[in-house]
Amino acid sequence: MKLSTITCALLGLASEVAATALTYKLVANEKACFFATTKKPNEKIAFYFAVQSGGSFDIDYEVTGPDGNIIMDGQKERQGDFVFTGKQIGDYKFCFNNEMSTFAEKFVDFELAVEDEARVSIPSKQGSSPEQTSALEESLFKISMQLSTVTRNQKYFRTRENRNFSTVRSTEKRIVNFSLIQILLVIAMGALQVFIVRFFFQAGLRMLTYLTTQGARKGYV
Repeated sequence: MKLSTITCALLGLASEVAATALTYKLVANEKACFFATTKKPNEKIAFYFAVQSGGSFDIDYEVTGPDGNIIMDGQKERQGDFVFTGKQIGDYKFCFNNEMSTFAEKFVDFELAVEDEARVSIPSKQGSSPEQTSALEESLFKISMQLSTVTRNQKYFRTRENRNFSTVRSTEKRIVNFSLIQILLVIAMGALQVFIVRFFFQAGLRMLTYLTTQGARKGYV
C-alpha cells in the first residue's frame, strides 16, 4: 500500500511538469527560436542551455514573453541555467543567435521546462495521520530536488567532456596542419637549394666556356 501511494505521488509530480530537451546545430549567421507554452498564470519556466562545441563555445540568447517584451538576454555566454515565473499565459520564445560567427557552427544543448508551482497532494491511506502524510510528502520533494541536482551535475560534466573533446580535436587538426605545412616548406627549401646550386654551376660553366673560347681565338690570332 505504501509503494502504491509513493507511485501515485510520483505520477502526480510528473504530470505537473512539461519539459523538452534538445541538441541543435547552429550554422554561421543563423538565428533559431523555440517556444514553451504556459496554460496558467504564474507557472514556473526553467531554461537551461550549454554550448557543447564550436568556436569559442559562446552564443547569444534572448527570452521574449507573449507580449513581445524581452525577459532576459545575454551575449557570448557559454551556458546558463535560469528559472523565472511566467506571469502571462501564452508562448514564450527562446532564441539563440550565431550571427557573430563567420564560419563556425555550434552545437547547443538546451532544455525548456514548464511546471505548476502548486504542490500535488499525496493520497492518504485510511487511518494514517496527517503528520505521516506530510513527512512522506516532504521526503518525496527532497528526493525530487536531489534528482534535479544530480541531473544538473550530469549536464555540467557532459558539457565539460564535450568541450574538452572539441578542444582535443581542434588541437589535433592544428598539429596535422602544422606538420603538413612544415613538410611542404622542407620540400620547397630543398627544391630552392637544388635550383640555386644548378644556377651557380650553370653560370660557372658558361663563364668557363666563354673564357676558353676567347683564349682560343686569341691564340689563333
